[in-house]
Amino acid sequence: MSAFPPQRLAAPDPSGYDDRQREIHEAIASGPRGGVRGPLAVWLHRPDLAARAQDLGRYCRYETCLGERLSELAMLVTGRVFGSEYEWQVHKQHALEAGLSAEVIEAIRSDCRPHFTSSREAVVHDVARAALETRDVDDALYARAVDEIGEEALVDLIGLLGYYTLISLTINVFRIPPPGTAPVPDLTRADPSG
Repeated sequence: MSAFPPQRLAAPDPSGYDDRQREIHEAIASGPRGGVRGPLAVWLHRPDLAARAQDLGRYCRYETCLGERLSELAMLVTGRVFGSEYEWQVHKQHALEAGLSAEVIEAIRSDCRPHFTSSREAVVHDVARAALETRDVDDALYARAVDEIGEEALVDLIGLLGYYTLISLTINVFRIPPPGTAPVPDLTRADPSG
């Protein structure tokens, strides 16, 4: 297991929550996520951001017309492009359970273009890579995406990529470690007296 740098901003301590933080924490914890972890927990420093982001996140993760397999594919691509190990670890198993092949997942993890047997998976991957890396999609790829998944799914895909960009930036900037990893101690803050 690789070491991760010290987390820059931890989630607020629940014992110090104000009323709004408690309200939002409970709303997130009682939803399909079943808990408040990672970037959502850090966002509780700004509970209104957490509330709005979690509403968008619920839609992007559970309610788009893409379906679970294509959504998880787009999430993995976003996690890989941003080098977000937290996002990768959280969604790898979900992607397998949604029917994405282990070979496709491994290729994405290795930062290689997978060999796709599904043209819908291929176009979602290609749109995600193009949008995240160049912040655009050329006309040919756009037309291919409309043909393969349709305009409504393309709108959902771009929204999902935007949301998971927010997630990945939060993870990277605040150095949120992947689940199950102990944060690396910040030795620069150690008490020199010993």
